[in-house]
Amino acid sequence: TKDLPLPENFAEGFIPQSSKIYDRTGKILLYEISGPQKRTIVSFDQIPNSLKEAVISAEDKNFYSHKGIDLEAILRAILTDLKFKKPVEGASTITQQLIRSYFLTSNKTLKRKTREVVLTLALERKYSKDQILNWYLNIIPFGSNLYGVEEASQTFFHKHVSNLDLAESATLAALIRAPSYFWPYGPHKAELLKRKDYVLDQMYKNGYISQEEKEKTKKEKLTFYPIINKIIAPHFTLYVKQYLENKYGKNYLETAGLKIITTLDASLQSKAENIIKEKLKTLKRYNAHNAGLVAIDPKTGEVLVMVGSKDWYGKSENCDKKTGMCQFNPKVNVTLASRQPGSAFKPFAYAMAFYKGFTPNTVIWDVPTEFNPNCKPDCSQIYDKYNAKCYHPKNYDDKYSGLISLRNALAQSRNVPAVKVLYLAGIKNTLNLASLFGINTLNNKNYGLSLVLGGGEVNLLQMTNAYSVFADNGVKHSINFIKQIDDSLGNTIYQEKTNGVKIIPSKVAGEINSILSDNIARAPVFGWHSNLYISDYDVAVKTGTTQYFNDAWTIGYSPSITVGVWVGNNDNSSMTRPGVSLAGPIWHTFIKSALQGQKKESLYEFNGKEINKPVLDGKIPSNDCILYFINKENPLKPGSSKNDIQFKNWEYAVKNFIKNQ
Repeated sequence: TKDLPLPENFAEGFIPQSSKIYDRTGKILLYEISGPQKRTIVSFDQIPNSLKEAVISAEDKNFYSHKGIDLEAILRAILTDLKFKKPVEGASTITQQLIRSYFLTSNKTLKRKTREVVLTLALERKYSKDQILNWYLNIIPFGSNLYGVEEASQTFFHKHVSNLDLAESATLAALIRAPSYFWPYGPHKAELLKRKDYVLDQMYKNGYISQEEKEKTKKEKLTFYPIINKIIAPHFTLYVKQYLENKYGKNYLETAGLKIITTLDASLQSKAENIIKEKLKTLKRYNAHNAGLVAIDPKTGEVLVMVGSKDWYGKSENCDKKTGMCQFNPKVNVTLASRQPGSAFKPFAYAMAFYKGFTPNTVIWDVPTEFNPNCKPDCSQIYDKYNAKCYHPKNYDDKYSGLISLRNALAQSRNVPAVKVLYLAGIKNTLNLASLFGINTLNNKNYGLSLVLGGGEVNLLQMTNAYSVFADNGVKHSINFIKQIDDSLGNTIYQEKTNGVKIIPSKVAGEINSILSDNIARAPVFGWHSNLYISDYDVAVKTGTTQYFNDAWTIGYSPSITVGVWVGNNDNSSMTRPGVSLAGPIWHTFIKSALQGQKKESLYEFNGKEINKPVLDGKIPSNDCILYFINKENPLKPGSSKNDIQFKNWEYAVKNFIKNQ
């Protein structure tokens, strides 16, 4: 008995149990993080009397009367073993089994047996019978990696242990003797049910149930549910799991019994998954094989939905044998993948321009323009004398509007005006603003004017949260995906913080909201009843398409939800339609469904008064480029930018356009 552990160590000891990830209600289990022992500890009062009585009848009928060692049972076991000339009947009490499971090994040696008896007697002197039985019911194995009655109940019967009926309780008690042999999904199920009936007989003999209850319960049909290892919202759930492992460590998560309540709205998640699957059946004809969707509460930054691919459990599609690249890869989370956003980046350049003093009414020339000052202004060169590429982007429809307001230019997603707006706003200024919005994938890179047309790489999660800044009147909330974490004792060890930071003036957010929700302004290009229009709700939205149709985006928001959709292929292969035709239908169907039944709220919009500067108020005094009339660095101050390096080409473009009208 040298170096025996003290019985006090049992109460102080650590019983490993699984950590569980739930949806925002705390009721829908998304995933269970477990190690070799999958366990959920429950209190004694949560375990029904029928189960306690069944276990006592099956394993230790004198549990509440002996002092830890049952001499009657030992004698009975010896006589039985002698009769059959082999070990047949066990004589270990519940307390002995508990000691063996927790402190000792199962080796049948004299030393181990002696230590077991000494510890058993000590434990019985120290703790109540109820406490010992509760520990036992939470520790014992039930086959595979299942430990404890709650885990067994949830796995076999899909119910909390407190809801077990008599037949189910007797079945769990029957499993304890040989859980691997009696495994409900194995070849000895009939023998398990036979032992279940034996347990009922013992319960009757011990006076726990009546003859009628015994016979009735024996006739009841038991249903063992299939073991489900399916993860709910897998891309989101595993994203949370990885974050938790980085924060707490893998071993701690597998044994600490944490309850993690996430921000996920399980109902909306299911809707999004179904919508994507259905829509992609049609979109395949345009060579679009995958999609992702993120929904965020703009007032809190909570991630409500994250669909990382059309089907986590699907198979890869259209794979190149040489490169191994596939158009659809189920396990890759596209909401975190770096992709070019196309025109979906434009609102940030416009927001920076509005911050500097430009207005939605400011007019600009949408005409063919060469932006490399070392190239001919007629857009005929490919490279300049320094072998740098000339840059003269086109509008997606290859048409030009001439003089156009910034409102109409952004609403209609005109490319040439957007490049000019980025230049006026400043590339560095716009990058800094995007960083404040939470887009951190554009850092430390040298971007040119193509940035505004999607020249950089972003991800859907950050872009969706960035648009939420406009939805919440210029306030940015960090991305939140965990609401609360409780430890195994119910103590809260983490509580979500949703305090926002004002990063742009309400005026600027209101101007962007006003434009992106203006169905009249975008109608000349997108139509009156396009996928961007949501009747009866105040919704702002922007699309994006990369140059060769590799990426299709639609991101839009109301005051209560921001939804971002990406459609494309994992191997970056081209599709045959723009963003509004591919991502638009998914976005429209989902946000319309998400808004139904919600309180109708209005986006904050700002339509300022005239500021007495003609070009900013939309009254350009003559047919010349905007640089002629403004101070680019501070448009609210007097002066012009006639000496700017862009002036010559911009002026040529305007005069040439007018000349050819």
